Order: sequence, then structure tokens, then C-alpha cells
Amino acid sequence: MAQVTMYSTRICPYCVMAEKLLAKKGVSPEKILLDDDPARREEMVRRAGRTTVPQIFIGERHVGGYTDLAALDLKGELESLLRT
Repeated sequence: MAQVTMYSTRICPYCVMAEKLLAKKGVSPEKILLDDDPARREEMVRRAGRTTVPQIFIGERHVGGYTDLAALDLKGELESLLRT
């Protein structure tokens, strides 16, 4: 199973939805909580090119946010990404 990393905050509803979708796939992402370590936001922006949370990475591949993750699932592509 691929390593999944998710930049998030505690109050983000899209972060919660992304985590629930990943849990349904049997994946518990490594969460980087930006409210615990605001300096990591710069890291997220550098890696993802985006400023909003969540930002999700499967391995080194930037997937995007929750809507991007859900779209991959609807297309049937999420499972194979998670298995890499």
C-alpha cells in the first residue's frame, strides 16, 4: 500500500471527508496538521502549489484536495494509485 500524506487542519470539513474516504479504502494517512506547525504550510505550498487544505499526496504524487481525491475514486483510479 502506498504512503498517503495529507496536509490538513483540525477545523477543515474537507479534510475530514478526505480522511473518511481514505478510511473506506483501508488507508490511514499521515496527517501533517498545519495548526500544530504553521511553518509546514510553506512546505505544503512549495510541494503542492496550492494554499488550501487538504493537500493529499499518494507516494510522491500530488493528488490535490478532497474533490480531486473523490473524482479519482469515481473514475475507479484511486484503488490502483493506493496499491502502488
